[in-house]
Amino acid sequence: MKYYDFVDKAPAIPKLVIIEGVERTLAEKALDLIVERALPSETRDLNLTRFVAAELTDFGGVADALQAMPFLASSRVVIVTDTQTLRAQPRRDLWDVAQTVPEGNTLVLSDLLSPRSQRPQPFGAQAGRAALRIDTTANEAARSRYIEELLAELGVKAEPRVVGELAASNVELAAVRNDLQKLSLLNKKITMKDLQAESLTTTDPKAYLFASALVEGRQAEALRIAEELFETDPRGAGVPLVSALATELGLVWELSRKGGELPARAKWRERFLRPVAARIGERRARAAFERAVRGFEAIVTGKIDDPRLLVEMLSAELGALGARA
Repeated sequence: MKYYDFVDKAPAIPKLVIIEGVERTLAEKALDLIVERALPSETRDLNLTRFVAAELTDFGGVADALQAMPFLASSRVVIVTDTQTLRAQPRRDLWDVAQTVPEGNTLVLSDLLSPRSQRPQPFGAQAGRAALRIDTTANEAARSRYIEELLAELGVKAEPRVVGELAASNVELAAVRNDLQKLSLLNKKITMKDLQAESLTTTDPKAYLFASALVEGRQAEALRIAEELFETDPRGAGVPLVSALATELGLVWELSRKGGELPARAKWRERFLRPVAARIGERRARAAFERAVRGFEAIVTGKIDDPRLLVEMLSAELGALGARA
Protein backbone atom coordinates (compact mmCIF):
# COMPACT_ATOMS: atom_id res chain seq x y z
CA MET A 1 0.00 0.00 0.00
CA LYS A 2 1.03 3.61 -0.46
CA TYR A 3 2.56 5.43 2.48
CA TYR A 4 -0.50 7.56 3.22
CA ASP A 5 -2.80 4.53 3.00
CA PHE A 6 -0.64 3.02 5.74
CA VAL A 7 -0.98 6.23 7.76
CA ASP A 8 -4.75 6.47 7.35
CA LYS A 9 -5.84 2.82 7.44
CA ALA A 10 -3.46 1.78 10.25
CA PRO A 11 -3.28 -1.92 9.34
CA ALA A 12 -2.08 -4.47 11.88
CA ILE A 13 1.70 -4.89 11.95
CA PRO A 14 2.53 -8.46 10.78
CA LYS A 15 5.73 -10.41 11.25
CA LEU A 16 7.28 -9.08 8.01
CA VAL A 17 7.11 -5.48 6.83
CA ILE A 18 8.89 -4.15 3.76
CA ILE A 19 9.29 -0.44 3.13
CA GLU A 20 9.95 0.20 -0.55
CA GLY A 21 9.97 3.10 -3.00
CA VAL A 22 12.60 5.81 -3.14
CA GLU A 23 11.51 8.58 -0.76
CA ARG A 24 13.77 8.21 2.26
CA THR A 25 11.89 10.87 4.20
CA LEU A 26 8.64 8.92 4.00
CA ALA A 27 10.50 5.70 4.76
CA GLU A 28 11.84 7.19 7.99
CA LYS A 29 8.36 8.37 8.96
CA ALA A 30 6.97 4.91 8.18
CA LEU A 31 9.59 3.33 10.44
CA ASP A 32 8.64 5.66 13.27
CA LEU A 33 4.96 4.79 12.86
CA ILE A 34 5.63 1.05 12.79
CA VAL A 35 7.59 1.24 16.04
CA GLU A 36 4.94 3.45 17.64
CA ARG A 37 2.12 1.10 16.67
CA ALA A 38 3.91 -2.18 17.39
CA LEU A 39 5.60 -1.42 20.71
CA PRO A 40 4.25 0.29 23.83
CA SER A 41 6.35 3.27 24.82
CA GLU A 42 7.19 1.97 28.29
CA THR A 43 9.01 -1.15 26.97
CA ARG A 44 9.97 0.11 23.50
CA ASP A 45 13.71 0.45 24.04
CA LEU A 46 13.89 -3.07 25.46
CA ASN A 47 12.21 -4.66 22.43
CA LEU A 48 13.60 -2.71 19.49
CA THR A 49 16.80 -3.57 17.61
CA ARG A 50 18.10 -1.66 14.60
CA PHE A 51 20.74 -2.66 12.05
CA VAL A 52 22.23 -0.83 9.04
CA ALA A 53 22.66 -3.33 6.21
CA ALA A 54 25.98 -1.95 4.97
CA GLU A 55 27.54 -2.35 8.42
CA LEU A 56 26.78 -6.08 8.66
CA THR A 57 29.21 -8.80 7.60
CA ASP A 58 26.62 -11.51 8.21
CA PHE A 59 23.06 -11.71 9.48
CA GLY A 60 23.60 -13.84 12.56
CA GLY A 61 22.88 -10.88 14.81
CA VAL A 62 19.64 -10.17 12.95
CA ALA A 63 18.57 -13.81 13.29
CA ASP A 64 19.39 -13.83 17.00
CA ALA A 65 17.45 -10.63 17.62
CA LEU A 66 14.42 -12.04 15.81
CA GLN A 67 14.42 -15.22 17.87
CA ALA A 68 14.76 -13.43 21.20
CA MET A 69 11.71 -13.42 23.43
CA PRO A 70 9.99 -10.07 24.01
CA PHE A 71 10.80 -8.47 27.36
CA LEU A 72 7.71 -7.47 29.35
CA ALA A 73 5.81 -7.09 26.08
CA SER A 74 3.99 -9.16 23.48
CA SER A 75 6.42 -8.61 20.61
CA ARG A 76 9.86 -7.50 19.47
CA VAL A 77 10.69 -5.39 16.40
CA VAL A 78 13.91 -5.77 14.41
CA ILE A 79 14.72 -3.20 11.72
CA VAL A 80 17.29 -3.50 8.95
CA THR A 81 17.72 -0.29 6.96
CA ASP A 82 19.28 0.42 3.55
CA THR A 83 19.02 -3.16 2.35
CA GLN A 84 19.00 -1.80 -1.20
CA THR A 85 22.79 -1.38 -0.82
CA LEU A 86 23.39 -5.13 -0.45
CA ARG A 87 24.83 -7.24 -3.24
CA ALA A 88 23.09 -10.33 -4.58
CA GLN A 89 24.37 -12.99 -2.17
CA PRO A 90 23.90 -10.95 1.02
CA ARG A 91 20.37 -10.12 -0.16
CA ARG A 92 19.68 -13.86 -0.52
CA ASP A 93 21.14 -14.50 2.92
CA LEU A 94 19.01 -11.78 4.52
CA TRP A 95 15.93 -13.09 2.72
CA ASP A 96 16.56 -16.53 4.21
CA VAL A 97 16.58 -14.94 7.66
CA ALA A 98 13.34 -13.11 6.83
CA GLN A 99 11.60 -16.48 6.41
CA THR A 100 12.31 -17.43 10.04
CA VAL A 101 10.51 -14.65 11.92
CA PRO A 102 8.56 -16.24 14.78
CA GLU A 103 4.93 -15.34 15.36
CA GLY A 104 4.59 -12.28 17.54
CA ASN A 105 7.84 -10.65 16.45
CA THR A 106 8.32 -8.32 13.47
CA LEU A 107 11.13 -7.85 10.97
CA VAL A 108 11.13 -4.57 9.04
CA LEU A 109 13.27 -4.34 5.90
CA SER A 110 13.80 -0.85 4.51
CA ASP A 111 14.53 -1.64 0.86
CA LEU A 112 14.43 1.68 -0.96
CA LEU A 113 14.04 0.44 -4.50
CA SER A 114 11.29 1.12 -6.97
CA PRO A 115 8.72 -1.71 -6.71
CA ARG A 116 9.27 -2.18 -10.45
CA SER A 117 13.03 -2.60 -10.18
CA GLN A 118 14.46 -5.64 -11.95
CA ARG A 119 18.03 -5.69 -10.62
CA PRO A 120 18.08 -6.23 -7.78
CA GLN A 121 14.64 -7.72 -7.35
CA PRO A 122 12.96 -5.84 -4.49
CA PHE A 123 12.16 -7.78 -1.35
CA GLY A 124 8.57 -6.61 -1.71
CA ALA A 125 8.25 -8.36 -5.06
CA GLN A 126 9.65 -11.53 -3.51
CA ALA A 127 7.29 -11.37 -0.56
CA GLY A 128 4.09 -10.54 -2.42
CA ARG A 129 1.13 -10.85 -0.05
CA ALA A 130 3.26 -12.50 2.62
CA ALA A 131 4.36 -9.07 3.90
CA LEU A 132 2.95 -5.67 4.62
CA ARG A 133 4.45 -3.52 1.87
CA ILE A 134 4.64 0.24 2.31
CA ASP A 135 5.45 2.10 -0.90
CA THR A 136 7.06 5.50 -0.32
CA THR A 137 6.80 6.53 -3.97
CA ALA A 138 5.00 9.88 -3.81
CA ASN A 139 2.80 11.43 -6.48
CA GLU A 140 1.94 15.13 -6.51
CA ALA A 141 -0.99 14.70 -4.12
CA ALA A 142 1.15 12.81 -1.59
CA ARG A 143 3.95 15.37 -1.85
CA SER A 144 1.44 18.18 -1.33
CA ARG A 145 0.05 16.49 1.78
CA TYR A 146 3.53 15.95 3.18
CA ILE A 147 4.42 19.60 2.59
CA GLU A 148 1.23 20.83 4.27
CA GLU A 149 1.90 18.58 7.27
CA LEU A 150 5.48 19.79 7.51
CA LEU A 151 4.41 23.43 7.40
CA ALA A 152 1.99 22.75 10.25
CA GLU A 153 4.77 21.10 12.28
CA LEU A 154 7.01 24.10 11.67
CA GLY A 155 4.26 26.51 12.66
CA VAL A 156 4.38 28.51 9.43
CA LYS A 157 2.22 29.06 6.38
CA ALA A 158 3.11 29.21 2.70
CA GLU A 159 1.56 30.66 -0.40
CA PRO A 160 -0.42 28.04 -2.36
CA ARG A 161 1.99 28.53 -5.25
CA VAL A 162 4.92 27.53 -3.02
CA VAL A 163 3.20 24.27 -2.07
CA GLY A 164 2.26 23.64 -5.69
CA GLU A 165 5.75 24.34 -6.96
CA LEU A 166 7.40 21.98 -4.46
CA ALA A 167 4.74 19.29 -4.89
CA ALA A 168 5.07 19.31 -8.67
CA SER A 169 8.88 19.17 -8.64
CA ASN A 170 10.92 15.97 -8.69
CA VAL A 171 13.20 17.13 -5.88
CA GLU A 172 13.63 14.62 -3.04
CA LEU A 173 11.41 15.35 -0.06
CA ALA A 174 14.50 15.47 2.16
CA ALA A 175 15.67 18.52 0.23
CA VAL A 176 12.20 20.06 0.38
CA ARG A 177 12.15 19.51 4.13
CA ASN A 178 15.56 21.14 4.55
CA ASP A 179 14.48 24.17 2.53
CA LEU A 180 11.26 24.66 4.48
CA GLN A 181 13.02 24.22 7.82
CA LYS A 182 15.45 26.92 6.83
CA LEU A 183 12.81 29.29 5.53
CA SER A 184 10.58 28.79 8.56
CA LEU A 185 13.23 30.44 10.75
CA LEU A 186 13.14 33.56 8.63
CA ASN A 187 9.47 33.87 7.67
CA LYS A 188 6.10 33.10 9.24
CA LYS A 189 4.59 32.95 5.77
CA ILE A 190 6.79 31.63 3.00
CA THR A 191 6.28 33.36 -0.32
CA MET A 192 7.33 32.35 -3.80
CA LYS A 193 9.91 35.12 -3.67
CA ASP A 194 11.36 33.63 -0.47
CA LEU A 195 11.54 30.20 -2.07
CA GLN A 196 13.28 31.47 -5.18
CA ALA A 197 15.75 33.54 -3.18
CA GLU A 198 16.65 31.02 -0.50
CA SER A 199 15.70 27.57 -1.67
CA LEU A 200 18.35 24.99 -2.43
CA THR A 201 16.01 23.06 -4.68
CA THR A 202 17.50 24.74 -7.73
CA THR A 203 21.13 24.45 -6.66
CA ASP A 204 22.26 20.86 -6.40
CA PRO A 205 20.08 19.67 -3.49
CA LYS A 206 21.66 16.22 -3.58
CA ALA A 207 25.12 17.74 -3.19
CA TYR A 208 23.86 19.60 -0.16
CA LEU A 209 22.36 16.39 1.28
CA PHE A 210 25.69 14.63 0.69
CA ALA A 211 27.57 17.30 2.61
CA SER A 212 25.18 17.37 5.56
CA ALA A 213 25.12 13.56 5.81
CA LEU A 214 28.92 13.30 5.74
CA VAL A 215 29.51 16.09 8.25
CA GLU A 216 26.92 14.60 10.62
CA GLY A 217 28.68 11.21 10.49
CA ARG A 218 26.25 9.36 8.18
CA GLN A 219 29.00 8.20 5.84
CA ALA A 220 27.12 5.36 4.13
CA GLU A 221 24.23 7.67 3.27
CA ALA A 222 26.62 10.34 1.98
CA LEU A 223 28.36 7.86 -0.32
CA ARG A 224 25.03 6.63 -1.63
CA ILE A 225 24.00 10.17 -2.56
CA ALA A 226 27.38 10.87 -4.20
CA GLU A 227 27.11 7.68 -6.23
CA GLU A 228 23.69 8.73 -7.51
CA LEU A 229 25.10 12.07 -8.66
CA PHE A 230 28.08 10.46 -10.37
CA GLU A 231 25.81 8.02 -12.19
CA THR A 232 23.93 11.01 -13.60
CA ASP A 233 27.00 13.16 -14.33
CA PRO A 234 30.30 11.21 -14.10
CA ARG A 235 32.53 14.20 -14.87
CA GLY A 236 30.58 17.13 -13.45
CA ALA A 237 29.29 15.82 -10.12
CA GLY A 238 32.55 16.40 -8.25
CA VAL A 239 32.34 20.21 -8.27
CA PRO A 240 28.96 20.61 -6.52
CA LEU A 241 29.69 17.75 -4.11
CA VAL A 242 33.00 19.12 -2.87
CA SER A 243 31.78 22.71 -2.98
CA ALA A 244 28.83 21.80 -0.75
CA LEU A 245 31.15 19.91 1.60
CA ALA A 246 33.49 22.88 1.93
CA THR A 247 30.54 25.16 2.65
CA GLU A 248 29.19 22.84 5.35
CA LEU A 249 32.60 22.43 6.98
CA GLY A 250 33.04 26.20 6.93
CA LEU A 251 29.90 26.45 9.06
CA VAL A 252 31.24 23.82 11.46
CA TRP A 253 34.53 25.69 11.75
CA GLU A 254 32.69 28.90 12.56
CA LEU A 255 30.66 27.20 15.30
CA SER A 256 33.77 25.56 16.76
CA ARG A 257 35.36 28.94 17.47
CA LYS A 258 34.69 30.79 20.70
CA GLY A 259 31.70 33.05 20.13
CA GLY A 260 31.19 31.67 16.63
CA GLU A 261 27.81 32.45 15.08
CA LEU A 262 26.23 31.31 11.83
CA PRO A 263 24.93 33.86 9.32
CA ALA A 264 21.15 34.32 9.27
CA ARG A 265 20.70 32.17 6.16
CA ALA A 266 22.40 29.23 7.88
CA LYS A 267 20.85 29.56 11.35
CA TRP A 268 18.49 26.68 10.67
CA ARG A 269 21.51 24.31 10.55
CA GLU A 270 22.81 25.27 13.99
CA ARG A 271 21.05 22.58 16.02
CA PHE A 272 22.56 19.92 13.74
CA LEU A 273 26.05 21.36 13.41
CA ARG A 274 26.80 22.72 16.88
CA PRO A 275 27.11 19.24 18.44
CA VAL A 276 29.40 18.25 15.54
CA ALA A 277 31.53 21.36 16.08
CA ALA A 278 31.79 20.60 19.80
CA ARG A 279 33.03 17.07 19.11
CA ILE A 280 35.52 18.08 16.42
CA GLY A 281 37.01 21.19 18.00
CA GLU A 282 38.39 24.26 16.25
CA ARG A 283 41.70 22.82 15.09
CA ARG A 284 40.24 19.75 13.39
CA ALA A 285 37.30 21.70 12.00
CA ARG A 286 39.65 24.16 10.33
CA ALA A 287 41.82 21.35 8.95
CA ALA A 288 38.75 19.58 7.54
CA PHE A 289 37.52 22.78 5.90
CA GLU A 290 40.90 23.48 4.33
CA ARG A 291 41.11 19.89 3.09
CA ALA A 292 37.77 20.25 1.34
CA VAL A 293 38.80 23.59 -0.17
CA ARG A 294 42.00 22.05 -1.54
CA GLY A 295 39.94 19.25 -3.02
CA PHE A 296 37.63 21.73 -4.70
CA GLU A 297 40.58 23.64 -6.14
CA ALA A 298 42.09 20.39 -7.44
CA ILE A 299 38.92 19.57 -9.38
CA VAL A 300 38.40 23.06 -10.77
CA THR A 301 42.02 23.46 -11.86
CA GLY A 302 42.23 19.97 -13.33
CA LYS A 303 44.98 18.80 -10.96
CA ILE A 304 42.97 15.65 -10.36
CA ASP A 305 41.44 13.77 -13.25
CA ASP A 306 39.19 11.44 -11.22
CA PRO A 307 36.65 13.50 -9.23
CA ARG A 308 34.87 10.36 -8.04
CA LEU A 309 38.06 9.08 -6.40
CA LEU A 310 38.60 12.43 -4.71
CA VAL A 311 35.06 12.42 -3.29
CA GLU A 312 35.57 8.89 -2.00
CA MET A 313 38.88 9.89 -0.40
CA LEU A 314 37.34 12.95 1.25
CA SER A 315 34.43 10.82 2.49
CA ALA A 316 36.85 8.35 4.05
CA GLU A 317 39.00 11.10 5.62
CA LEU A 318 36.17 13.30 6.89
CA GLY A 319 33.28 10.90 7.41
CA ALA A 320 34.24 9.96 10.96
CA LEU A 321 34.49 13.57 12.15
CA GLY A 322 30.81 13.99 12.93
CA ALA A 323 30.24 10.46 14.21
CA ARG A 324 29.21 10.18 17.85
CA ALA A 325 31.70 8.47 20.10
